[in-house]
Amino acid sequence: MKITEEIKKELIKNGDGKYREFMSNLTPGITKESVIGIKTPELRSYAKELLKREDIDVFLNDLPHEFFEENQLHAFIISNMKDYEACMEKLNAFLPYVNNWATCDQMSPKIFKKHKKELLSEIKKWIASKETYKIRFGIKMLMEHFLDEDFEIKYPEQIIKIKSEEYYVKMMIAWYFATALAKQYDSVIPFIEEKRLETWTHNKTIQKAIESYRITDKQKAYLRTLKV
Repeated sequence: MKITEEIKKELIKNGDGKYREFMSNLTPGITKESVIGIKTPELRSYAKELLKREDIDVFLNDLPHEFFEENQLHAFIISNMKDYEACMEKLNAFLPYVNNWATCDQMSPKIFKKHKKELLSEIKKWIASKETYKIRFGIKMLMEHFLDEDFEIKYPEQIIKIKSEEYYVKMMIAWYFATALAKQYDSVIPFIEEKRLETWTHNKTIQKAIESYRITDKQKAYLRTLKV
């Protein structure tokens, strides 16, 4: 049996109807018919098993997938790949088929921590894309890898230039700036004070920052005064 069919059969066998209802309601943009209903920890565990298979490339190259859970498995397999070049090749082949926030946000290759310089050039391409989930993923990578010791002011400057009316892009920009306020407050607060984000994203950033336990009460009080 071809690995793709084997995986599909295994997923369907373990599907949960109630969880299917929950996930299809939680993930706009994907049809209920494309959801089987399997929880994330089970998929992560299965992905680790599959990564050991010599024929796993057959599954990774068989795009687009039929089911949401196949996309989730794909994301988790990529996230655990240990060779940077192979990981990036598979990621770039997969990103055009990512069609929901869950698959996008739960895909986070561990190997990227060791290849930040090379990663930056890929991030530039992703955020310059016209595809919603490429942009979202690029912003997410800047948020995950470049808000601590590798932070530079040029990164929020790059994000501020992204022009999109897509909800899932605007939401990720707000998430980025709220996290940046928690980690690099003094550097990032001018973006909010000068109202450099469009109004919806500006207000959503403040909302998410105020909800964060990493922002001080004093900072939250000040942020409230900056709402538009």
